[in-house]
Amino acid sequence: MKVEQIYTGCLAQGAYYIESRGEAAVIDPLREVAPYINKAENNNARIKYVLETHFHADFVSGHLDLAQKTGATIVYGPEANPAFEAHIAADGEQLRLGDLTITVIHTPGHTMESTCYLLKDETGKPAALFSGDTLFIGDVGRPDLAQKVVAGLTQDKLAGYLFDSLRNKIMTLPDDLIIYPAHGAGSACGKNMSKETTGTLGQQKVTNYALRSNMTKAEFIKEVTTGLVAPPAYFPLNVMLNIQGYESIDQVLKRGQQALSPDAFEIAATETGALVLDTRDPQVFAAGFIPNSINIGIDGQFAPWVGAMIPDIKQELLLVTDEGREEEVITRLARVGYDYTIGFLKGGFRAWKEAGKETDRIETIGPEELAKRMSREKLPLLDVRKKSEYISEHLADAVNAPLDFINESMTLIDKNKTTYVHCAGGYRSLIFNSILRARGFNKLVDVKGGFKALKESRLFPVTDYICPTTLL
Repeated sequence: MKVEQIYTGCLAQGAYYIESRGEAAVIDPLREVAPYINKAENNNARIKYVLETHFHADFVSGHLDLAQKTGATIVYGPEANPAFEAHIAADGEQLRLGDLTITVIHTPGHTMESTCYLLKDETGKPAALFSGDTLFIGDVGRPDLAQKVVAGLTQDKLAGYLFDSLRNKIMTLPDDLIIYPAHGAGSACGKNMSKETTGTLGQQKVTNYALRSNMTKAEFIKEVTTGLVAPPAYFPLNVMLNIQGYESIDQVLKRGQQALSPDAFEIAATETGALVLDTRDPQVFAAGFIPNSINIGIDGQFAPWVGAMIPDIKQELLLVTDEGREEEVITRLARVGYDYTIGFLKGGFRAWKEAGKETDRIETIGPEELAKRMSREKLPLLDVRKKSEYISEHLADAVNAPLDFINESMTLIDKNKTTYVHCAGGYRSLIFNSILRARGFNKLVDVKGGFKALKESRLFPVTDYICPTTLL
């Protein structure tokens, strides 16, 4: 028996590869399916099943391409109604995989079709539970994402179903069962996930707040629905792609990998209305970039921030990347449904600059320079971290303007005043500054190193006092 977790950090997502006697199953695959196919081929195995725990909201699954390329059967649990051929398994149905048995356990709550897969070894002993978004390490799936799918379905009703699923279907399983969830810390599919990506059911019964043995259903509903923030705007769009189908990743890569000279890139940007997305390091971007381009660095939480900042997944995109990383960027965009990359700048920003094209820059300063300027006058200081981060601690004079809600946050800024912007470490502030600069906010200064550097400098008072949400 072979079980492998394939974890993708930028999405905090876990896919799984199971193999026995030349037969394999893949659970919740990512959009790019070649790694799973190569793994099976290297092991002389055939992928028999693609098991989906639910219709995912935070990424586009690779189930269609994987099934098409391998002949595998796509499997969902009860109440799934996809627009393509799939096996809708019954609750309790058993699937054979070599010497192993996989039992389908319908666990509505996160979504109505949510399903866990119980793996039993060759002796029939329960070995692992692939729990999808039903049970995480330290948390359970949020019950508010599917409430608009069925008329009359509310987050409280879903939370009630989740309580029953956990108590009646999951917590009755052996304590030594290994839990393999679909997500870890950093995912927006829960609110309290651990950085650990696996654990045992017995451990979760002791440490997971949602599995307390003396918890009533009313207490459960209140606790799992308290503190939920609005999900990213792209979530329902990804759900529909996963239900209805999508274009093959092969076609997406072919279209996106069109190398454009600076002249051709400029013409494309002017004539198509495409958004210029620059994925280089934030500080490298700040030192020089194509006017009106926006920066979302590939080495940060790239895909989720693309989803949060670019509301239309059909938006045409032109890429500026580090040379050699074009395919990686196109692939990671496709993971969250952004399939309309129409080309990239050949030679990167260096080629643009050498061609004598117009460039722009964003001023960046460190904590010492900020302290020097603030000693002379009171300066507008904007903290673009999440509200929860800000409440925990922040600079005494900073106003919270979360990047997540940039359209509301921009109303706090006086275009005629120089405003200093920071986040936690410098990644999100450049996203914020680049987007607003493209909208005509030309007096924003980025604070390099973010709150971490500001706090470590000991040059600024830090507080958890909630200051006014307007800039003077």
